[in-house]
Amino acid sequence: MRKSGPPKGLIAYLVLELLEEKPRYGYEILKEIREISGGHWEPSYGSVYPILYKFEEKGWAERIEREDEPDRKYFELTDDGYDELTTRRENCTENAREFADVILGFFHVYAAFSTDERFEIPEIAGEWQFDETFSAWIVEQVVRHHEHYFDSEFERIEATPAEFYDRHDVDDVGGDADDE
Repeated sequence: MRKSGPPKGLIAYLVLELLEEKPRYGYEILKEIREISGGHWEPSYGSVYPILYKFEEKGWAERIEREDEPDRKYFELTDDGYDELTTRRENCTENAREFADVILGFFHVYAAFSTDERFEIPEIAGEWQFDETFSAWIVEQVVRHHEHYFDSEFERIEATPAEFYDRHDVDDVGGDADDE
């Protein structure tokens, strides 16, 4: 179960990956992360710039000057930064469950707003709604993205969560084995 926000270290990992590609400045990193997320998420300046400065302090990145843009603070990976990226890549699989928890957790809250009598959220014309139609649209978009990225047609998985976890030899850490 996630306590809040994206998995710990996600932004730092993305920054390392993006710096491996080429030297970048903070705002460029923010925009690239926004693009990677399909425009649905962009970390704040207050999260990216401290990461860049921390990387510089740890010797994982260094600031470089560019004559064509003297006012921008560009950063590039150092050899130690490449080593750190390699380590984080190896540890990245640990975040897969946390990602799933974030996605499923927010969707559960969305569905609760739609169906739980404790929430009385008004419907406003021309705005997104917490209802079955908009919920179906969210699920449809997830399926479309799955098909796009994995270049295959989505097939429903008939297994219960407990059966799925057992089949893939993963623990039911989130406690949702009874969710259907």
